[in-house]
Formats: sequence, C-alpha cells, structure tokens
Amino acid sequence: MKKISALVLAAGESKRMAGQHKLLLPFAGKTIVESTVDAILQAHVDGVIVVLGHETEKVRKALQRRPVQFVHNPAYQSGMASSIHAGLAALASDAVAVMISLADLPLVQSAELNLLISSFLNAKEKTIAVPTFAGRRGNPVIFDLRYRPEILTLRGDVGCKSILFHHPDAVLEVEMPTASVLEDVDTLEAYNRLIARMTANK
Repeated sequence: MKKISALVLAAGESKRMAGQHKLLLPFAGKTIVESTVDAILQAHVDGVIVVLGHETEKVRKALQRRPVQFVHNPAYQSGMASSIHAGLAALASDAVAVMISLADLPLVQSAELNLLISSFLNAKEKTIAVPTFAGRRGNPVIFDLRYRPEILTLRGDVGCKSILFHHPDAVLEVEMPTASVLEDVDTLEAYNRLIARMTANK
C-alpha cells in the first residue's frame, strides 16, 4: 500500500478577513482549522503535517492533543509556496505521495477525502488526483512525489495549479458528492454565508 502523507497549509495571514484569523473563527463547536484537520485525521493518510506561520502559537493551541506534526515556516509571509516547501521537507522518507490541503475547508468530510485517496491509489496511469464538483476543481489535491522537484521550484503566493497545468494527462478528476471541496473560507462574507447556511439547515 502506498503511503500518503497529508500536508495542511495553516501559515497564512488571512489578509482578506478584516483583521481576523480565519482559521480560528468558530465553526460547528470547534474552529475552522480544527474541523479541517479532524476530517483529515479520520481519513486514510499516514501522518498529518501542519505548517504554521502567522500566529503560530494560537493555531498550535487550537490543535493541541491532536496527533499531528507541526512545522514552522519562518518565510510564511512570502506566500503559500514557502509553506508547501516547508511541509515537503518534513515528509516521512517512505511517503510516495502527498495530499496538500488548505486549512480552511471546514465542510470537507473524511469520507470525501477517502474517496479521493482510494481513487488515486486505484488509478493505474494517473499520478495526480484532484476533487471536482459540477465541473470545478477544488481541494485538497494528491500528488505523487515524483513532482516534488517541480513543486520546489514554485515561488511566491501560489499553490500547485501550475503542476496540474503542465501535466494534464496525469490528472485524475474525482467527482465529489458535495461542493465542500470548493468551499474554502477566504473572506468574512464567505464565512458569514457559511454560518448562515449551517444555521438554516439545522
């Protein structure tokens, strides 16, 4: 069985959240980052690495007593690529793939993550797996570690979209049952809409 490690990017400054740290906002009795990490911990991954940066101690405290490995990215202000690099450096030597996740995906369920993981493991010709809903690509994304050198060339506030662009034939799109893989919380408006919808569905 291939070992897939999970990498959670929790170092960002939440610049679009009007002075609030989005990962620490309340959600369903927890915080956003707790909800995201708990779903990943319940999925079929071999180890979870959480990359910290902005307000490191507050995020670490929110996730205390969870079996995760913390990595601090001192260059977090340079953008997302540096956090991905910091996380890759901490991967176990026997990992063959990495699931790179944003830390603000509070609606994603472990069953959806396991669908993505099993689809990746069972794909014979594909080496990247990306979740989709209604034709739109979301997060997290699984990469075979053959792409590590290419990922390490990324700079600035960018994720790994360019890797998908340069290797279209390697990408497996996995249709998800809900839109949760699209629903990261980037703005206060997005957060308020999410909370309003959760309240209405109770």
